[in-house]
Amino acid sequence: MQATVKWLDGAMFVGESGSGHTVVMDGPEDLGGRNHAVRPMEMLLLGTGGCSIYDVLSMLRKSRQAVTDCRVELQAERADAVPAVFTRINMHFVVTGHSLKESQVQRAVELSAEKYCSASIMLGAAGVEITHSLEIVAADAPQTQ
Repeated sequence: MQATVKWLDGAMFVGESGSGHTVVMDGPEDLGGRNHAVRPMEMLLLGTGGCSIYDVLSMLRKSRQAVTDCRVELQAERADAVPAVFTRINMHFVVTGHSLKESQVQRAVELSAEKYCSASIMLGAAGVEITHSLEIVAADAPQTQ
């Protein structure tokens, strides 16, 4: 896997993945940025959520669960001192579908956490406390946010 990150100006950077996709990152105005894009640590958190939700959806499809919507809400805490690493992350999965089996959803989340999600497993190995929770919503039930 390869990637390149190039400085644009101030605290703004553009990253290009080995597959040719680009993403802009920026910092807050008080640190020379213009606050026009996601922060690098936010990108790390988003990538971790993306890695895990991909696993969960893949497993739910394989187990023929009728998923109509899925999201993972991430709450992270960082150390107060430099380096301000993540110390805790909670991943709350909200899975919507028809007649979903809670045991299947729970198992998919557990397998992602314990076996498949490279990003969260790597962060956990580095000392980040990662917790998971889930909520199942019937597809015909009113949505709350």
